[in-house]
Amino acid sequence: MAHEAVIGLECHVQLRTNTKMFCACPVRFGSEPNTNVCPVCLGLPGALPRLNDAAVEYALRLGLALGCRVREVSVFARKNYFYPDMPKNYQITQYDLPLCEGGELPAVIDGVPRTFALTRIHLEEDAGKSFHPERHGDRSLSRVDFNRAGVPLVELVTEPVLRTPAECTAFLTALRRLVRALGISDGDMEKGQLRCDANVSLRPAGAAALGTKTEIKNLNSIKGVEKGVTAEIARQRRLLDGGEAIVQATLLYDADHDKLAIMRTKEHAHDYRYFPDPDLPVLRVEQARVARVRETLPELPWVREARLITGYALPAYDAAVLCETPALADYFEAVARGADAKLASNWIMTEVLRVLNERAWTLERWAARVPAERLHDLFARVGSRELPGPVAKQVFAWMCDEDGAVPELLERHGVRVQGSSDELAPLVEQVIHEHPGPVAQYLAGEAKTLGFLVGQVMKKSGGQAVPQVVQELLRAALAKGGPGA
Repeated sequence: MAHEAVIGLECHVQLRTNTKMFCACPVRFGSEPNTNVCPVCLGLPGALPRLNDAAVEYALRLGLALGCRVREVSVFARKNYFYPDMPKNYQITQYDLPLCEGGELPAVIDGVPRTFALTRIHLEEDAGKSFHPERHGDRSLSRVDFNRAGVPLVELVTEPVLRTPAECTAFLTALRRLVRALGISDGDMEKGQLRCDANVSLRPAGAAALGTKTEIKNLNSIKGVEKGVTAEIARQRRLLDGGEAIVQATLLYDADHDKLAIMRTKEHAHDYRYFPDPDLPVLRVEQARVARVRETLPELPWVREARLITGYALPAYDAAVLCETPALADYFEAVARGADAKLASNWIMTEVLRVLNERAWTLERWAARVPAERLHDLFARVGSRELPGPVAKQVFAWMCDEDGAVPELLERHGVRVQGSSDELAPLVEQVIHEHPGPVAQYLAGEAKTLGFLVGQVMKKSGGQAVPQVVQELLRAALAKGGPGA
């Protein structure tokens, strides 16, 4: 029997606040273990929580950007369970009365726009982090760092509307772009700022009822989500094809070995014994605040992508890459204004991103070293055929480490571009006389041999001629006939 997968995602986004959700402890990645803690986030007796209003603001930004309905009154609840890195033995979250409901996230699957319906977005606090022995002899005990306990999160829950691992990838990529564009999170999965649980079930193709679901916990990379969901779909399909039943359970996925392991049989909502937190008042959000937050939303990533496609005539792929962060899109637009946009896009996606990766630079550091107007000048010279590609790449490399405009860099390094017809005409004539065979082939209709002749002129110029100019001169000379014409 043919089966189809039904997937729902629960995405946890760490908010970029200065302090934790219910106390004044700082939110800092990489601090010494157990240094950013206090009686509140450690759950000590008598400590009282106080809501971080900046976290509410960020959650509202996300909910409104996704078209959610915002509740005027929402409630924080205690979710009770024992886990070593949960210091209070309960998590403060929102249950039956979340801050935001409904909404949808746009994404693109194989070039086709899609929207994925959401169930809810609610606020909660993060747990601490356990460090278990990684290999035999590494250490004998697990350790717990409570620095992350109490860090503000929003949890975004989708409807069970995803069908393939590729859709999960597209969804998470779009979500990461959005939280970065809104300025509410860096969305760095390696730092745990965006994590995902995936609910997976299989049902007979075309059936309306859902199958028994399993939940894969704490997937911490987009590729890990795709691989984990792929592995679980395959596992469930093997069981169903073999006549076995799916058992509702919570699974862990080992991305290094592409293996799934059952962590525990799945709890139901009543197992957590939710009840309103008696130490926190209800959260009231006035309509005036909702309107103010809505007015301050930036241009959303999918809107900006569409504008780059139509306004700059860029391919959809280019627009998606450039909109990965607002800073990258801003830099592109500053560089491309009044220049060849596709040329600017190509260089930024290949050369600029390559340098950032090789040197481990941030875009801010790059922009300080090479301001947009400096790169704009380089691309304008390439576009006007003043600089050939090889020379432009050399100038780009100098820009990474040196000050100065393009003419200054060329003069400093003793490079003189041969761009005029008077300079290149003798080289063109030499190549025509030295290669009568390819010339005859070209005159006989084999147009591809023109590339060979262009390459020979480029060699004679030391790579300092503009290929387009050389090609034009060769066509004009060859139109008059072969050598000696």
